[in-house]
Amino acid sequence: MRIVITGASGQLGSELRDLLLDDQDKECYFLDRKQLPLDQIQIIQDILGMYQPDLIIHAGAYTAVDKAEEDQKTANIINHLASEEIALYCRLNGAKLIAISTDYVFNGASATALKEDAPTAPINVYGQTKLAGEGAIQKWCPEAIIIRTSWVYSAYGKNFVKTMCRLMTERNEINVIDDQIGSPTYARDLAQIILKILNSSEWKAGIYHYSNDGEISWYDFAVAIRDFRSFDCQVNPIPSSMYPTPASRPKYSLLDKSKIKRTFEVEVPNWKISLASMLAEEFKDK
Repeated sequence: MRIVITGASGQLGSELRDLLLDDQDKECYFLDRKQLPLDQIQIIQDILGMYQPDLIIHAGAYTAVDKAEEDQKTANIINHLASEEIALYCRLNGAKLIAISTDYVFNGASATALKEDAPTAPINVYGQTKLAGEGAIQKWCPEAIIIRTSWVYSAYGKNFVKTMCRLMTERNEINVIDDQIGSPTYARDLAQIILKILNSSEWKAGIYHYSNDGEISWYDFAVAIRDFRSFDCQVNPIPSSMYPTPASRPKYSLLDKSKIKRTFEVEVPNWKISLASMLAEEFKDK
């Protein structure tokens, strides 16, 4: 199987590279923003044609949530129009597609874990462009698998866990929001789920939700990071109103994982187990 992975230098792309490196049954091409510039949509299909993939894992995205509020054009090109070109390539060339989306397609008004058919109503530009990308993928490549995920972290790249570890070594006290509820996703766990889908005997198209099990706030997450690493730092809970950002965030975006568990017979680790696994890793700046 010949596979192209977009967003190769990101958290998920880096974890996929680690897992696929020694897989003799798969010929993998990891394309970062230099090899596949998602903001240049006119050349995307030509570049993909050079590799002639049987399957594309589309992990690349414009993920600077706050910056997207002012750079709406670029966010739309990368998250929406580039996804459309990739889906169109798959449609024209018979390739399969697994695309990564986000919990930010929801408005955060729910009080229960969100199923795949819950109404979407994004409250920021990032979520709007990702939802538009989902629509384009479903239009041109209805046999695609779309996986919505949330609060992604890894030993690779920049993320909440690594930022908290740095701040807790620099400061005696930090403030963390306690009124945004969801569940984190260890990128390695998500990468392993994707490989399980690739290796399954039957391709089952549709939208799926995936994050680690459990329901927490960012404050809960920060406290757990502190306790796992035994940092001597006081963590104070604060409301979102005390930490205004250019982009609004959903107050509640816990994802219901029952569909992906049932369909692909996968076990989803609790967030505490996955956090402990990640914190045992050596951090990588990549």
